[in-house]
Amino acid sequence: MSVIIILLIASVSVAALFLGAFLWSVKSGQYDDQQSPPMRILFDDKISKNSQSNQTSENQKSKL
Repeated sequence: MSVIIILLIASVSVAALFLGAFLWSVKSGQYDDQQSPPMRILFDDKISKNSQSNQTSENQKSKL
């Protein structure tokens, strides 16, 4: 019976820890940006010249 009480106290402590972390993240503004994540998928990533040249050289090597 004492094991159940210890496990109950441990589980309530862990739940309180996660609740505290969630409330801290809400207060610090982690969930404030609601607009950019849906819009981000609509725009292509910019490819730099270095990454294009690396892809070209890798494709040439794979053909050999």
